[in-house]
Amino acid sequence: MFDIKIGTLIPEAHCRSMLPTLNEMGFESYELNMNPWKPKDYQEMAKEVLPLLDGRPVGAIGMYGNTLEDEQVRQSVMDAICGAKYLHCDTIGLFAGALKDRPFEEALPVFRKVFSELCAAAEEHGVRLALENCSMGGTWRRGTENIASNGDAWDRLFDAVPSPALGLEWEPAHAMSQLIDPVAQLRAWAKKVFHVHGKDATIAWDVIRAHGIQSPERFVWDRTPGFGDSNWCDLITILMQNGYHGSIDIEGYHDPVFYADAEWSAQARSLHYLKDCRGGQTWYPEMAYNGWRTERK
Repeated sequence: MFDIKIGTLIPEAHCRSMLPTLNEMGFESYELNMNPWKPKDYQEMAKEVLPLLDGRPVGAIGMYGNTLEDEQVRQSVMDAICGAKYLHCDTIGLFAGALKDRPFEEALPVFRKVFSELCAAAEEHGVRLALENCSMGGTWRRGTENIASNGDAWDRLFDAVPSPALGLEWEPAHAMSQLIDPVAQLRAWAKKVFHVHGKDATIAWDVIRAHGIQSPERFVWDRTPGFGDSNWCDLITILMQNGYHGSIDIEGYHDPVFYADAEWSAQARSLHYLKDCRGGQTWYPEMAYNGWRTERK
């Protein structure tokens, strides 16, 4: 079957009512987003959720909060590390955290301490921690919730905690909001990508040329894949060339045009678009002749 599954992000609190319909729509995987301030019994949760998944994987458990400053968030991440096995999941998407209003350099020693402990537990439990590349409005000089927003930060974070359990949860929209070329960034970092968020962006270059990036005029906004600027055939090709086996889970709920009662029609279109970009929607392995190459790498 396809090495890359196409799914969607859903809140764990609503997944029991949503999964049957989403399965019928053709979604192949799910990221289950947890409330990091509400403790979870993963073993009991799995008893309810696994039958509803009907064999589809949980591509990631989402646990997003300020991991460096919030003790409850750290505990919830640790609980997810210990409990992910019950959902047959090996990846947790999270923020690196930050020291609010403090520069990257001051946060780095705290990151080293916190994530050395989390990664040691993750290695023990066979789990991977994937840092999302969302800036949460922060900068290098003034953090908010996540210092892992770009390659300059990743170089230093992976050097500080050189664990094989630490990688990236990547999406092009977060690169584009910083005016970073997502193709160039992904090509450089694909080997560290553990999970992909299917969220795109539109960059209004005409607005930038007219107003710059510090005026009140908005110059970039999030889009559902298939409606933004990215060619996902290119992005998925890079992932495949670098041996990515996992899911691209659509992160909806952000598009300024397709939202509310238009949310799921847009996600359905995105689902089919991404399936086509990854090489098709139906697998045909039994053809009499498949070409001169005898194995896929």
